[in-house]
Order: sequence, then C-alpha cells, then structure tokens
Amino acid sequence: MIRALYSLLMHLAQPFMRARLKRRALAEPGYALAIEERFGYYAAAAVPTGPAFIWVHAVSLGETRAAAILVAQLRQQFPGMRLLLTHGTATGRAHGTALLQVGDVQVWQPWDTPGATARFLRQFKPRIGILMETEVWPNLVEACRRQQIPLVLANARLSGKSLQHSLKLAWLARPAYRALTAAWAQTQADADRLKQLGAPVAGVLGNLKFDASPNRAQLANGRAWRTQTGRPVVLFASSREGEEAALLAILKDTPQGLTKAVQWLIVPRHPQRFDEVAAMITAHGFAVSRRSNWQDALPKPVDAPPDCLWLGDSLGEMPLYYGLASVALLGGSFEPLGGQNLIEAAACACLVVMGPHTFNFTEAAQLAQDAGAALRAPDLAGAVALALALADDTNRLQAARNAAEVFTAAHRGATVKLVRAIDNVLSSRHPPPKELS
Repeated sequence: MIRALYSLLMHLAQPFMRARLKRRALAEPGYALAIEERFGYYAAAAVPTGPAFIWVHAVSLGETRAAAILVAQLRQQFPGMRLLLTHGTATGRAHGTALLQVGDVQVWQPWDTPGATARFLRQFKPRIGILMETEVWPNLVEACRRQQIPLVLANARLSGKSLQHSLKLAWLARPAYRALTAAWAQTQADADRLKQLGAPVAGVLGNLKFDASPNRAQLANGRAWRTQTGRPVVLFASSREGEEAALLAILKDTPQGLTKAVQWLIVPRHPQRFDEVAAMITAHGFAVSRRSNWQDALPKPVDAPPDCLWLGDSLGEMPLYYGLASVALLGGSFEPLGGQNLIEAAACACLVVMGPHTFNFTEAAQLAQDAGAALRAPDLAGAVALALALADDTNRLQAARNAAEVFTAAHRGATVKLVRAIDNVLSSRHPPPKELS
C-alpha cells in the first residue's frame, strides 16, 4: 500500500521530470540525450545479442570513477563480459562512455515507476545489478526481487545526514534496503548505518577509489608545469556554489603581496558553472585565464598578469591540476555540502586542506588527516591563510607528499575483494554461462 502510493506519486511526477530535464539541458546538452530511456523506452538496436549483461549503475561522476575501477577488474574475472552501464547525470554518462567495449550498452537509469523499471529489466535482462555507493530505489529493487535478479550495493556509503533523512521515510526505505541481495560497505560506520535501514551488509571491504591510478601523463605534465610557474600554485579543487564567491571576497581583502606570492587555480566541480565562475572572477576585479585557452602550455605572463586567477574549465584533468598544485583546498567542505573525494588528491601526492564539512567522506578525511596527508581548517578564511603559509614550505610539503603516498598504498585492495564477493553471488544464484566461465 505504501509503495503503491509512492509509485503513484512517481508516476504523477513524470511531466515535471521531463520539464526539469529540458531546463537542465539548456546548460548541459547531455540531459537532452535519449530522454525516453529514462522512462523505459529504448531503441530496438539497444540490445545486441550475446552473453547476459552485468549491470553497473553509477549515478554521477564520482560513482562512475569508482565504477571504472570495478569494471576493469570485472573484465579480468569474467572474460567476454558485456557491460550494461546506467547513469543519472550528464557528467556521469559522458565520463562513462570511456568504459564501453564492443557489445556493451549505456543508457539512463529508469525513472522509479513500476512500468519504467519493468521495461528496463525486460529489455536488458541482466544477470546481476551492481548499484554503486548510494542509489537504492524502491520500485527498482522490488522489480529485481520479483524477477530474481540479484541486486547488490557496492562500495556502499551512507552518511549520518543521509541516514536521518532515510529514517524519516523508513516506511519506504527499509523495505527497499532489506530486499537487496547484499551490501558491501566502505567503512564500519557505513555498515552500521546501513544495518539500521535493514540492509544485508555482507562485509566492510574499503573504498574502491584507493585502487585508482591517476593518469600518469597528466600528473607528470602538471608537475613539469609546477617547476615552470615561478611561484607556488594553490588549487581550489572541485569547488561548489557559494565557495568561489567566498574565496574571491577573501582574496580581495588579503594584502596584495600575499596573494601575488602564489598562483590561485579554481576548478569548479560542475562544468555547467565554468562560465558563471569566470564571470564571477572578473566581477571581483581579477583577470581570469582559462585552461581551455592554454593548449599544451601554461599561459604566458602577458596573458596572465600577477593578479590573474586561473580557471580549470576542463573535464577529466584532475591529475594535471593536482600535479601542478602545491596545496589543494577541498571543495564542498567549506559549505555544508559534505566535501568531495580527497583520495584522488592523495594518490597524486598533493596536500589537501579541508574545511569543517566532510560528512560524505568522514572516515577517508579522518584517516588522511591522521596520516598527515591532509589538514583541516575551521573555515575558508583559515584554509586560505594555512595554504598561503604552506605553499612555499618545501620541507613540510615534501613530508605531506610522502605521507599521502603511504596513506594511499595502505588502503588499496578493496576492488579484488569486491569482485570476489560479486563472483560468489553469481555462482550461488546464477551459474555463469559458458561465455563468462
């Protein structure tokens, strides 16, 4: 009865969802792509023949990056595997195309109505569904249960804030979490919170993102550029709405000698905000030099005077930016947004300064801080002051880089354990076909 009411509301919300997609497509054209897929309607050619799909759902960019690590290991475990990859955001889907091979399929996550989820499963008939990190939808879970398709939550995380939100909807959330086949948590704290929602937690395996290797060419290029800048670079990595304006206000009030002692580089989290942030920089009286105009070399001094801020307006180049930077401020942690993933920065041996809000990555943030790979500031002004003090402290920066490398190496290995667990689920419920044996 309760899920029937939820299903009715989701059905009635479809026109609003379509309107929202059209609005978002104005800023991000990717949202206009294949809209009907979101409602369970697919082109006839969407399903080439071959072995049954292993379905991985990675809602956004962060989950897709984690999925890339998992997919690579799954292909080793299951030669000839066909991947069904689904997403909810345009950035996730754009990044996910690089994971596809011949015979794979990429579509949008179905809207959570009984009809859309049934059409999705009927079209693709996956052997297993692997939800990355957080995405648990009641009708999708129920549809998989009815069709006896094992559905697992991998690299699972659940913040205290998300738990409290889910408990307010416990009448809907608990049945969905209970119906999962298995959940493998990143940390014990995540596991404890997932259990409060009834999830069948089958293990604490760690975070897949520790197993990622940054793009070595980009990292080397960034480090080479670091030696050419003539002054340290301070990076605001994956900044979120409200944080750039706060930083610019602080820089306006900071003595010029201090601001000119370093080169500031801002990389917004969301690409649709690149132009907005560029306009914000000039509105605060600073010049701006955009990465999209650099080609394969740093901007020349004539194009980037001392009061010029650099804007990283590119996708997929975070190793380049971390290699270029001496210190990175962690975006999303200076507003109550939960922070961003700092594991990639640590893998690039870049010292991170975090703000007070890291509830989406609580354990990783604390472990990095304990290891000396990250520092915490009470607010953005404190982080700016700390970054300015650290930027030219060669000894302290090298110690932090060494600590970051040790920290990253100490937490690797989750991917192999996760693939083994997935293999056990498949073997016990659905013996693999010959193509995957």
